[in-house]
Amino acid sequence: MDITRDVHSQHISRQFNQELEALKTHLMTMGGLVEKQLKEAIIALAEGDSKLAAYVRDNDEAVNALQLQLDNECTRILARRQPAASDLRLVLAVIRATSDLERIGDEASKIARNAITLSESNEAVRGLIEVRHISDHVRHMLRDALTAFARFDTQLAVSVVREDELVDNEYSSAMRSLVTFMVEDPRSLSSVLNVMWILRALERVGDHADNLAEHVVYLVKGMDIRHSDADTLEQVNDENA
Repeated sequence: MDITRDVHSQHISRQFNQELEALKTHLMTMGGLVEKQLKEAIIALAEGDSKLAAYVRDNDEAVNALQLQLDNECTRILARRQPAASDLRLVLAVIRATSDLERIGDEASKIARNAITLSESNEAVRGLIEVRHISDHVRHMLRDALTAFARFDTQLAVSVVREDELVDNEYSSAMRSLVTFMVEDPRSLSSVLNVMWILRALERVGDHADNLAEHVVYLVKGMDIRHSDADTLEQVNDENA
């Protein structure tokens, strides 16, 4: 059964309604924090701002705390309310989503650590154009995935899933370019390796944004689209028509 934005307001228990709404609100809060971390990690890299990078690195604990809070809220709802149908899917989707958001926070922290290393090396950094391009792409995916979750929008979620393949292609192209550059100039080995780690972190952010979008489809449609082909994704869109 599909769910809509209003389905969770139909419970007799006002307290249960509030608990479900709090889950969604707290998940969006966590998503907003992770978005901010990722944005600031990229700014720190581009501007050589080691102070901002250190702030992003150290602020990872705030994301971890929100994950623990949401996990506890979900556990309480499962134990006390024994939710079924769409309510159960909401709780499970939130549990899965918080795990992906926490890992995106970890990737932002990795970017920040590498940004510090690069800023301290005082070397010219190769690959920043590729980093900026892919970071814009995956940040857009993350924003759309969170919007899809907030709106129960499976059409937007499917568009995020489709974007992940494009990010993978961009990542592969950027890595080939950097490998070629290292071969031509072995002195750049250290800095290029740091940029490669940053690109890898961004590619993983795209994977986790893809996961978030898949959780939306599961939540709304009850469909597991992990490892699905193009026809299955098209079926989700057809059902929205």
